[in-house]
Amino acid sequence: MIESYDPLVVGRRVRELRSAVGLTLSDLAGRLGRAPSHLSMVENGKRELRLGELHAVAGALGVDVADLLSQAPRSRRAQLEIALERAQRSPLFTSLGLAPLAVRKTLPDQAIETVLALLSELEKVHEQRAATPEQARRANTSLRAEMRRRGNHLAELETTAATLLAAVDYTGGPLSQRVVADLAGHLGFTIHHVGDLPASTRSLTDLEGRRIYLPRQSEAGRDPRSTLLQALAGAVLEHRPPEDYESFLRQRVESNYLAGALLVPQATAVPLLKSAKERRELSVEDLRDAYAVTYETAAHRFTNLATEHLGIPVHFLKVHESGTIAKAYENDDVRFPSDPLGTVEGQLVCRFWAARRVFAVEDRFSPYHQLTDKPGGTYWCTSSIQTTGRGAFSLSVGTSFPHAKWFRGMDADQRFTSTCPDENCCRTPPPALAQRWAGRALPSPRLNASLFATLPTAPSMTSASPPGVDTTDAYRFLERHSGGGRP
Repeated sequence: MIESYDPLVVGRRVRELRSAVGLTLSDLAGRLGRAPSHLSMVENGKRELRLGELHAVAGALGVDVADLLSQAPRSRRAQLEIALERAQRSPLFTSLGLAPLAVRKTLPDQAIETVLALLSELEKVHEQRAATPEQARRANTSLRAEMRRRGNHLAELETTAATLLAAVDYTGGPLSQRVVADLAGHLGFTIHHVGDLPASTRSLTDLEGRRIYLPRQSEAGRDPRSTLLQALAGAVLEHRPPEDYESFLRQRVESNYLAGALLVPQATAVPLLKSAKERRELSVEDLRDAYAVTYETAAHRFTNLATEHLGIPVHFLKVHESGTIAKAYENDDVRFPSDPLGTVEGQLVCRFWAARRVFAVEDRFSPYHQLTDKPGGTYWCTSSIQTTGRGAFSLSVGTSFPHAKWFRGMDADQRFTSTCPDENCCRTPPPALAQRWAGRALPSPRLNASLFATLPTAPSMTSASPPGVDTTDAYRFLERHSGGGRP
């Protein structure tokens, strides 16, 4: 992808330049040998042009590629139309449930300016209401968008993982605990399992003494190799106490990604996946079994590699048994539930999606496959359940229907229709039930213990640890184990 490429700006410039030279949409599509519908998607900013197509379009319009990529709108009107289009694609506008305002030549500039001003003021109201946790939600939403643009693939970390594995003579297959220990030794760390690790930490690294402390007993459903590899990743990537939520979340993504790339190396996983695609036998289960990792790790790695190496857009969901989203990623245009700020985590998933239907399936050993007709199209999904100390979670990987043909289980006999976010889909009781119980029931909600403090205190320049870590406990622990101080 070209770094300066903005699909919306380029699309508008193509439309303006086409009109300026008197070409219709069909005329230009004919010159390019493409369908008018494809070109319409480009002009509306919903599809990107590849490098070769950029040159072809520029040539057909008699301009340079640089003219198409210029970020400066050609006119005040173009600037207003682009701003309105972006505003109407925002989570805030979507949450209002309003039909987008069609941009026609007869629509006055002043009308567009008024709508933009109203939306800007509404955005300010939401910002003023936002407390500290909202800073993290915004940062997470921004980071998720960045990962979407990159296809959830971080090439630089794949290279780092390959270099580390070569240093300990990894030859393929599941990464054994011995090789993980060798990797720690190669990086100059010793491993110590202790019974008094601070409750607010999953691991604790003493950078001065080059010691990594881990709990004696692993958390239910968690791979102990992953915990150690994430700690090593933080050291390899030279992470330091984050200055804000954005850097904190980015460090988490990088550490998790590098740990996953070590457990499921790209060099051996990609040939395995390509072979499975040729046989139309892609499955997360096979990736899990080939590398002896958890289903969650295999699902994450599949999303890391599927778009970059297989050309398959995908989405991933981790959903608590209560129906709320814990983690989410997509680049296949599936529409996750979100709040006005674009936050996905914590939102309720439609009860007709595979991520929730799977909880009703008695067979939790076999993978669950489902087709779901959603407002944006039909999607295929495979789901599995993971039980942890924090409850049961469904882990789902899916793709749009045209790409389902590459997967085992694509001929799923389970098919449901979801019209969410329409309230009548699954959130409004059927009329008979509503008539029977409205005004006659008073449920008491089970609230999250951290309802009013969903995230810990924000990091600051003076903070010595990531948010949520009890720094005093951590430092006292290190003093005890380094033999340097009182408890």
